[in-house]
Amino acid sequence: MHAGTATASVAAAALLGAGTFLMSTTDATVTDTTVAGHTVTATRAVTAGHTAAAPGIRTAGDPAPARTAPEPLVISHRGASAYAPENTLAAVDRARALGFDWVENDVQLTKDGVLVVIHDTDLKRTTDAEEVFPDRAPWAVKDFTAAEIARLDAGSWFGPQYAGVRVPTLRQYLDRIGHNRQNLLMEIKSPEIYPGIERATLSVLRQEGWLDRGHVRDRLVIQSFGADSVRTVHEQRPDVVTGFLGNPAVADLPSYAEFTDQINPTHTSVSGEYVAAVHALKGPHRKRLRVNAWTVNDAEAARRVAGYGADGIITNAPDVVRAATGVRGATG
Repeated sequence: MHAGTATASVAAAALLGAGTFLMSTTDATVTDTTVAGHTVTATRAVTAGHTAAAPGIRTAGDPAPARTAPEPLVISHRGASAYAPENTLAAVDRARALGFDWVENDVQLTKDGVLVVIHDTDLKRTTDAEEVFPDRAPWAVKDFTAAEIARLDAGSWFGPQYAGVRVPTLRQYLDRIGHNRQNLLMEIKSPEIYPGIERATLSVLRQEGWLDRGHVRDRLVIQSFGADSVRTVHEQRPDVVTGFLGNPAVADLPSYAEFTDQINPTHTSVSGEYVAAVHALKGPHRKRLRVNAWTVNDAEAARRVAGYGADGIITNAPDVVRAATGVRGATG
């Protein structure tokens, strides 16, 4: 999504105190295979222990309590990206440590057809690509192989304690959130750049066990700013829950309800009236359309969006939203 990165992450962490801490980790190796048959290996950190959550807050893996309206679901944007480098395994681990089950990410395709988890369509902001590959401007994700991207440091820009953190492949990412027992709101990023990315994404999800009944019913949503991309996912896998990123005109909502289950607008563009208009319609699964507003990072905005009746709040700082609204971070 186009929300701003948490540039004041260190200050935010200091202010939030007890809500932020590092988890102990050990290194493990995860491999991925390109469409051309090449193998990519990356080292990832694996949680070495369990961290106690605050009283009354469910950690990932505990039984899901019944959810009561009007509590919105809190979704960790690119992981808990206020406290760890976005779209990395460290960020989803931080969301888990804070007690949040749902994470959001972005997927793109490399030059050799591997799905990687990164937001920007170029590598400059969140990696050291300019230093490692000085002659490869403009450093577009699509111009690099998965093996080349695996060499990049995707953590030092955020803080020295994250030096050496890597851009994960989608397979590595699914492995980690599966280990964490987390759920996924996945964005297909810039589908106009990557013809066939929908089929490639569904293929990896299927191979990794994420298109079985349990995952499709409760643990996976695929979204995009591209209406055609969302429609394509729905056509190829009608059972998968889909979301459209944006706020179509109220008059156009019925046409979106033919292929999407969620309308997910920026929090600055949403209102109580708009949420009500979305809720008045049923999606392709004959359930009421849902609204997840993004990217909400302060208490005032969180309370405002919750007051509108939004079903979900997508945030870099999920503990801030939880504290402001009193909602759980758990799936409902």
